[in-house]
Amino acid sequence: MSENTLANDDTGSLDNNNQVTEKTYTQKEVDDMMARTKSAIQKKVTSKYEDLGDPEELRQLKADYEARKLEESKKRGEFDKIISELAQKKDEEIRKRDEIIKSYTVDLPLVNAAAQYGSVNPKQVQALLKPNLRLNDSGEVEVLDDKGTVRYSDKGQPFRVEDLVKEFLDTNPHFKSAGPTTTQTKSNVSQSREKLDITKLNMSNPADRKLYAEFRKSSGLA
Repeated sequence: MSENTLANDDTGSLDNNNQVTEKTYTQKEVDDMMARTKSAIQKKVTSKYEDLGDPEELRQLKADYEARKLEESKKRGEFDKIISELAQKKDEEIRKRDEIIKSYTVDLPLVNAAAQYGSVNPKQVQALLKPNLRLNDSGEVEVLDDKGTVRYSDKGQPFRVEDLVKEFLDTNPHFKSAGPTTTQTKSNVSQSREKLDITKLNMSNPADRKLYAEFRKSSGLA
């Protein structure tokens, strides 16, 4: 037998061996192997969390917690809204109270002083001079100059409402009446102030609101 024949026989034998060792798998076998692999990976990953319980139960617990947290957040938002509304209502009440106090301590003294010093229109003088007055932290009236600085007299005393009105009318005589000024020219404001203390009125009471309205009207502030 020649060498070529032997070579061919050897080659043929190798091919036959390769064909014998090759193995084909069915789809079911492939699926089973993939399932076993997946199960092994899952077991390896979840084994360290086994003490915590079933993963599905953990997911449900997390979902319940997030839902409860969302509900609490909604309730807290409603509570904050209620607190905000109450604060706004309180601020409005304080604003109304401050307006009443300012009317009593600023507006009325201006009108009274204007009438006392013979103004033709005390209410007009009050409107013109009101920007020059303010209430300090103690609730006392302060007279300001054009720069917003508290004014003082030549004697070093705080400028009074009466001083401001008199100075204004002396400087602007066309705001004064032609006749002489007497004590009879005072407005009825002082009498009203003696009879009614508006700082003690309850503006949520209809009767008190009516008294305040009548008080403003009689004082020329309405």
